Amino acid sequence: MTADVLIVEDHASMREAMRAVLEQEGFEIREAADGDAAKSRIEDRTPDLIFLDLNIPGTSGEDLLQWVKQDPGRSTARVIIVTATGDEGKEQVIELGADAYFTKPFSPLALLRTVEEVLGPSAK
Repeated sequence: MTADVLIVEDHASMREAMRAVLEQEGFEIREAADGDAAKSRIEDRTPDLIFLDLNIPGTSGEDLLQWVKQDPGRSTARVIIVTATGDEGKEQVIELGADAYFTKPFSPLALLRTVEEVLGPSAK
């Protein structure tokens, strides 16, 4: 089974870089450039994994995280926070239910290691 991954990131170049790495590994990728588009895509089909930038237009990344994790129908989605702000907000988003915290810029290998940590080694 191919894991369904939603990349929620407002910078197109960052989405493209993440998509390229993940598609090469066999993941099914969907994208959203803002929180409102992400909500719509999640309502259509809950992904297995969400890469979520905290600083996105529309519904904030933090609010989207809470929305996903507080609903039993969506809470199975694993969420990796992706941010350029360093570790300053890590504790708070982990308490809100994030499964991992990943900082930009990143290497493709670090990205794949984080996915493996969150989904397990056989998830693709």
